[in-house]
Amino acid sequence: MRRAPVKSSVLRDVGYDPDRRVLEVGFHDDAVYQYFLVPKRVYRELLAAPSHGRYLNLEIKPRYPVRRVE
Repeated sequence: MRRAPVKSSVLRDVGYDPDRRVLEVGFHDDAVYQYFLVPKRVYRELLAAPSHGRYLNLEIKPRYPVRRVE
């Protein structure tokens, strides 16, 4: 999945597959996680959030299944 860079002290880049509803997040420590069943609205809100890391921690991590891929 292609990921676009974001300006964040924690996140390196973010990608989204709307067909599978999978959000992929790369971190500065080179870890990559996929979050499942994520609506496109949540992806757009993540990109628009003043703090990408805070939005991820508060709105995505507690709500969506996740697995580490790298």
